[in-house]
Amino acid sequence: MARYIGKRLLQMIPILIVVAILIFSLMSFVPGDPVQIMLGDNATPEQIMETRASLGLDKPFISRLGSYLADLARLDFGKSYTQGTAVGAELMARFPKTLTLAFFSIIFTIVIGIPIGIQCAINANKLSDKVWMFLTMLGNSMPGFWLALLLVILFSVKLGWLPSSGDSGLNYFILPVIANSIGSLADIARQTRSSMLEVIRSDYVVTARSKGLSERDVIWKHALPNALIPIITVCGSRFGFMLGGTVIIESVFSIAGIGTYMVNGINSRDYPIVQGSIIYIAFIFAFIMLLTDLIYAYVDPRIKAQYISAGSKSKKRERGGIRKSYGKE
Repeated sequence: MARYIGKRLLQMIPILIVVAILIFSLMSFVPGDPVQIMLGDNATPEQIMETRASLGLDKPFISRLGSYLADLARLDFGKSYTQGTAVGAELMARFPKTLTLAFFSIIFTIVIGIPIGIQCAINANKLSDKVWMFLTMLGNSMPGFWLALLLVILFSVKLGWLPSSGDSGLNYFILPVIANSIGSLADIARQTRSSMLEVIRSDYVVTARSKGLSERDVIWKHALPNALIPIITVCGSRFGFMLGGTVIIESVFSIAGIGTYMVNGINSRDYPIVQGSIIYIAFIFAFIMLLTDLIYAYVDPRIKAQYISAGSKSKKRERGGIRKSYGKE
């Protein structure tokens, strides 16, 4: 298992390199001059040229890309053009806010979405199933920013129950969590329903019922554990998207997380902020996918056995290669 984890971590490196090259290239060729935005319209051509030289923007694209990749190898995300602060330090300081929003969002999604999906599977094609499926389809169709604005108008402006912006306490995260969760909740509910329908019709579930087990035990102890793999897949991917997709939600609710930081960087054409934020989120997403695979192994021992056997086979191949090399000598 440790060998598998190490292999997956090494596989992240080329992925992050490709992401870094793509985002650096895109930011280099998008319209808008960061120096002009920094200095304003009254800046002279001499000031613009001097500032570009101080930021290294006067160098050729290949030279700047090589320097940026070399800095990334040292875990240096560069400094913000507009703020002059280290991007890596800012990302580390803002990440807990983004993680808090994403964590509570996925917990809310799982706690509400999975029971809804189970109930829909148990009552398949009945009125309650059709109502819940309609509501989940409706929730999946709602844009997050539109729902966020509706929640602010209702619970903050009209009723005055919850704050509309900020991140000073847990109550500030209630509306953002709801706005960030509805689409994912609908997906998890629909996936849970689909997985449970396949499992409920299986022979071992029929056998469990014939033994006289209660319906609760049949569903929660026999059917659900065998339907978890597709559900875990959706939960893991959704958690990753929540970390990267909080950009609009953080902006609407003025949460000082990575999303707001990246939006400010986009508006000011602050290349190091945008590049660093996207690479940081890409790494977190890849790491979450690794954790999702490890949860597979915990839930289904057969998958763990595959990981272990894959590691043992690779060890045998290495030993065989060593023996062959000794034989040639």
